[in-house]
Amino acid sequence: MVTGGAGFIASHVVDLLVRQGHDVIVVDDLSTGRSENLNRGAEFKEVDIRDREKLSPIFRGCDWVFHGAAWPRIQPSFDDPIAHEEINVVGTINCLMAAREAGVAKFLYFGSSAVYGTPDEIPTTENAAIRCYNPYALQKYTGEQYCLILGERWGVPAISLRMFNVYGSRSYNVGRPNSAYSPVIGIFDHQRKSGMPLTITGSGKQSRDFVHVHDVARAFLMAAESGVAWDIFNLGCGESHSINTIADLMSPQKQYIPGRPNEALVTHAAISKICDLIGWKPAITLREGLTQLDDGGR
Repeated sequence: MVTGGAGFIASHVVDLLVRQGHDVIVVDDLSTGRSENLNRGAEFKEVDIRDREKLSPIFRGCDWVFHGAAWPRIQPSFDDPIAHEEINVVGTINCLMAAREAGVAKFLYFGSSAVYGTPDEIPTTENAAIRCYNPYALQKYTGEQYCLILGERWGVPAISLRMFNVYGSRSYNVGRPNSAYSPVIGIFDHQRKSGMPLTITGSGKQSRDFVHVHDVARAFLMAAESGVAWDIFNLGCGESHSINTIADLMSPQKQYIPGRPNEALVTHAAISKICDLIGWKPAITLREGLTQLDDGGR
């Protein structure tokens, strides 16, 4: 099962699982995902993860659960923290309870590097201090901890992959204020295709660890196949590139706009743990990944 399987990252996980020959069920309420992201090779259930009565029976017979359903946008989480808490935290607990009842063999949680805030430790390891600057980051951290605490108590082997800046096709969702993802590369790509200048916040010297969504999907599959449980892993490329560098690679037209408060200057994942224990490493370079932005097919 893949919850949120009509969203950006989770839909790529679905695609990989289908290509590998797995029977896949997608659970999504289409509040942030898009129906065009659904893989026809997977069974689709339009269900809200807050509705435990409808959710629980779908889990029966599932071996793996990839829990990607969320409302992961920072500003909307300030505007309506209760609804975001219900989806991002209570919805996660609902999925864990259903997984326990179904005897699921592995529960993969879509974690976030947002929990690190502005880290002192660069590259940032999984042991870095937790600094949640917004409700979304706090909710992702809380959901992650429920997976580890309840998962271990209930015998549901859980793993959280704390994703850094994921990019790739399907990342930009026009017109959805709670869109599951609008990363800077997706925004730049949309602006470039629309003939607009790329809008760079602040100086553009801030740098990010960008990891391609195909590498991310592969990491989730390898984590599911591994014997590891009740642990947390960073999921990034292990490199950091400035926003100015990304913009230069994508378009000569640029426009600088005011920076955002509390924005981290650098994100840079230490990835030795996932490389050593899961056997995963990134395969797609940034330049290669930028050439694949139009590849939305399967």
